[in-house]
Amino acid sequence: VLQSSSSLKASYEDWLLTYGLSISPFHMRWQTALFNRQFYNWGRWKPKFLYLWFSVGMVFGIVAMFGSVILLGKTLMQTLTQMLTEAPRAQNDRMLQVVVSGLSSGLEGFIFVPLGFLLCFVLLSCPHQQVPGVNLPVSQLTYFFSAILISGVIHEVGHGVAAIREQVRFNGFGIFIFIVYPGAFVDLFTTHLQLISPVQQLRIFCAGVWHNFVLGVASFMVLFLLPAILFPFYYTGVGALVTEVAEDSPANGPRGLFVGDLVTNLQDCPVYNVEDWNSCLGDISEKSQVGYCVSVATLQQLSFPTRVYRRLDGTVECCSNNSLTDICFSYSNKLDSHLHACLPARKVIEASKVCRTNMDCQKDFVPGFCVTPSLENQTRLIRVKHPPHIDMLYVGHPMHLQYTVSLSSFVPRQNFLSIDLPVVIETFCKYLISLSGALAVINAVPCFALDGQWILNSFLEATLSSLIVEKQNRELVGFLILLAGSALLAANVALGLWMVTAR
Repeated sequence: VLQSSSSLKASYEDWLLTYGLSISPFHMRWQTALFNRQFYNWGRWKPKFLYLWFSVGMVFGIVAMFGSVILLGKTLMQTLTQMLTEAPRAQNDRMLQVVVSGLSSGLEGFIFVPLGFLLCFVLLSCPHQQVPGVNLPVSQLTYFFSAILISGVIHEVGHGVAAIREQVRFNGFGIFIFIVYPGAFVDLFTTHLQLISPVQQLRIFCAGVWHNFVLGVASFMVLFLLPAILFPFYYTGVGALVTEVAEDSPANGPRGLFVGDLVTNLQDCPVYNVEDWNSCLGDISEKSQVGYCVSVATLQQLSFPTRVYRRLDGTVECCSNNSLTDICFSYSNKLDSHLHACLPARKVIEASKVCRTNMDCQKDFVPGFCVTPSLENQTRLIRVKHPPHIDMLYVGHPMHLQYTVSLSSFVPRQNFLSIDLPVVIETFCKYLISLSGALAVINAVPCFALDGQWILNSFLEATLSSLIVEKQNRELVGFLILLAGSALLAANVALGLWMVTAR
């Protein structure tokens, strides 16, 4: 609209030029020379160290180029095999989570080092999820876009510093937004790039994926050492701290879980951290329902005559459908192995120990039976200990509990400390590891418009110039390899998206 106005067009374009802005449909870019001095300071800091640093990065980039092709080829074969052999699964058996982002910024005009921003997919398998499909909660978008932006900036800082180290003129640094995805770029003098040797070019082109790899490793180290880093303020190994309970969570209620509760046990499975929580729920889901030891006298006192009938899945129900406190239990004695009793769940469970057979209940020399809740196949009765509060008794699918309750392994030493800070750091580190790692791997693929294109071209010039004398023939070899790499990446992305949307 502004450009179509005869009176505003000139002033509008002057304003964009003054502030280094460029605006087009779905794309906005800002470029500045404000950081040039800082880039030159970095590029001239300890030349010998930087030479070694970017030489290691060059080796990593070349290895990553070949490794990414192997990885994508293996992934493609696994996807095709899964498509041809795997029968559709139940909704709560599997969920494919995909993060598809990206755009590739190639050589714009003749001055930009290709960013290869984030044309990638990350397929993550999450067993036992209730609903298959794409899973990126709105609450995670801040982490997602922040990690993308930081990964892109670190990627381009690597290119810029390496270019200055190799005496290539640095014109500026910028940030762009394509639709909603943020990214970064550096503006280099292309003539200088073309005049330096292929090995020097490799150091520059490989610096982006090398810095993304280093960022991923640094994030992993922070994540791994987080308990030690936060030790003065938070302690670990005492349980899983509840940080959020979803509104529709079955753990909501007066005798449910609340923010600040410390979960220490699920059934007879001890919980020392979030990993234990997830592991215990996984074991409970996969194994059969445990029973509880009840003495003969207690069983006779609590039970009352009931009508037994079978559900559609073959399990037995013997309590009224309207009861909120009673559960049908099954047990066996020497004469009959199919006995049932409708019992008040809390009275049976709270003072009882967990058992699998009647033999487990004979150790205290008190006659008793191992009574097991008679529930539908995927349903479990789970006793959740969160002292000093009364135990929560949960009846439902274990994964419903897992995905509606957020926990942390870090317990504040002082009340004024935030219970969310460790979770924020953990989550952000995981996004950095995932997205920065994906940017490193995918950008190394020999594909048009990605860093892998320029890495491949420089690599062929450095290694094949004596074997293939004609430059046109070397370019033809590079073109064919790039064509195959682009097809391989496109096939992976297409099949990955199809797998997600089809389920």
